[in-house]
Amino acid sequence: MSVAEAIGGWIDVCASGELVEGGDGVRFEWLDPREGGGVLPAFVVRFDGQPRAFLNRCAHVAMELDWLPGRFFDEAGLYLICATHGALYEPDSGACVAGPCRGAALLALRCEERGGRVRVAAEPPPDR
Repeated sequence: MSVAEAIGGWIDVCASGELVEGGDGVRFEWLDPREGGGVLPAFVVRFDGQPRAFLNRCAHVAMELDWLPGRFFDEAGLYLICATHGALYEPDSGACVAGPCRGAALLALRCEERGGRVRVAAEPPPDR
């Protein structure tokens, strides 16, 4: 998915059916609207019945989380995991609960489901 597909302040990421609870996620590019921002890798997964979107960047070291494209969950499908350092993140909040960045968090992006599609807001995330 490309940032060029952003319409009306939203990035159309995927069909709702592409996201399975605790399964593979969908990668996309997010254009950071903040000063000096650029195109950043991001992803969306489904957890607790809801789509959850984050920048694809570990809170410990700015590396992408997925060990294979779209593989963000641990084997049990309960936590998002950084393939490089093993940090575990809660998929509902992005909070790191284990690993070298415990207490930090992934940068969450606002997302919603509408009309059978998952879309992410093309706006800056709230400051942490």
